[in-house]
Amino acid sequence: MRFAAVVAFCLVGGIAPAVADSCPGNPNAIGTSRTIEVDASALPRIGSMQYRSTLPLNDHEVAITFDDGPLPPYSNRILDTLASECVKVTYFLVGRMASAYPDVVRRIYNAGHVIGTHSQNHPLTFDQMALPRIEREVGVGIASVQAAVGDPRAVAPFFRVPGLLRTKQVETYLASQSLAVWSADEVADDWHKGVTAKDIVRKAISRIEAKGHRGVLLLHDIHPATAMALPTLLRELKAKGYHIVQAVPVGDRPNSVPEPPAPAIAESGGWPRVVKTNLPSPDKATKAVHHHKRAIRNDRDPVIAASISDKKRRAQTAASSFGWTLFQR
Repeated sequence: MRFAAVVAFCLVGGIAPAVADSCPGNPNAIGTSRTIEVDASALPRIGSMQYRSTLPLNDHEVAITFDDGPLPPYSNRILDTLASECVKVTYFLVGRMASAYPDVVRRIYNAGHVIGTHSQNHPLTFDQMALPRIEREVGVGIASVQAAVGDPRAVAPFFRVPGLLRTKQVETYLASQSLAVWSADEVADDWHKGVTAKDIVRKAISRIEAKGHRGVLLLHDIHPATAMALPTLLRELKAKGYHIVQAVPVGDRPNSVPEPPAPAIAESGGWPRVVKTNLPSPDKATKAVHHHKRAIRNDRDPVIAASISDKKRRAQTAASSFGWTLFQR
């Protein structure tokens, strides 16, 4: 099946040349070795966790993806790490989060990362929803991310179903919209309650090795443990001879998008730093943080779901950046 995928890629856009090896300021960076163009008509479903096809990666090649954001300060910390290592990845953004933090969305794109979408509200009920609601979650989510990034051409036709809870109805609808459906090859359980940065690195490396020393890795940029794990994970991948590959959509995309005014300002102190932002209305950020608490109420899925109490704690951590209390104790 992997051979068939390679043939398909060669026919519809192929494999782009490797990027430059040098990384300014960090000669030991792992960098990004090459890009692969993805056409949904040739590779409509990606990820061996759920499908028989995945990206046509060579031995010791990994494509990194991040879900659920953006959410400062953790998304910003991850972007700092990726920049320092000259690593390019793919993001699957939640519409409401993108609307709340458009400055982070534009930073993601202008740093050279690919932006896909992950629904508007991240409901863990895609396998139960009627088609009209599926259409709204997908369509509004895409529109929100497009508005946040400032240019519809900057949003790739890549979609990851929340909780990976796909059904035939979901897949058929996404195909009708010419969206490539992304699952994953490996996960690092970075959403689990009590997970540490060391746990994330260990699970990511061991599962990549178990899957043939290659794969699409699913992480989340909304958790402090993931942000703390990423530098070590990239160093260990390099030490073990791995290379980073970025999947990009076929077709033209803007080189950059305009940066929004008044970027976030971090207070002094240790990391994670408290971040203040001048959002036009605090209500937008309140709703964006609340959506994670609501989404996790369905705890049936063993892959993505975490405890409600843990999500409440994480949401309150984010809300504290604005001086708000979301949950009464």
